[in-house]
Amino acid sequence: MKNNSDKALYRILDANYNRAKEGLRVCEDLCRYIWNQKTLTHDFKDVRHELTQDMMGLNFQKFLKARQIEEDVGRATTDSETSRKDTEAVFWANSQRVKESLRVLEEITKLIDVNISSKLKVLRYKVYALEEKAIGLK
Repeated sequence: MKNNSDKALYRILDANYNRAKEGLRVCEDLCRYIWNQKTLTHDFKDVRHELTQDMMGLNFQKFLKARQIEEDVGRATTDSETSRKDTEAVFWANSQRVKESLRVLEEITKLIDVNISSKLKVLRYKVYALEEKAIGLK
């Protein structure tokens, strides 16, 4: 990885790691508190913890140093983010957010550590399967 792009790549990793963890937590909490689904709650929690473990192979100090919250040109909230019809819509939006973020993490980590990228791909497919189970409950 070229040094001049190092900070920008870690900025992408930081944003998507946080986005994936947040989305996983929302899905986990809906399964836990709204739908009382013990197995799905546990499964989403496991994916969240696996993501943390997989990302530990990267330098988190670089994540924090790359963070530029005030300069983020995409920070504004979109209209679609300000309203949700019901808990299923909240779940759907967050499961999409997780999958998209995992894909970005997977692609960017290919530039840093292919082994981590491979683990992230496995996690992404786990989320596909969990999403299918959760949607099937409704």
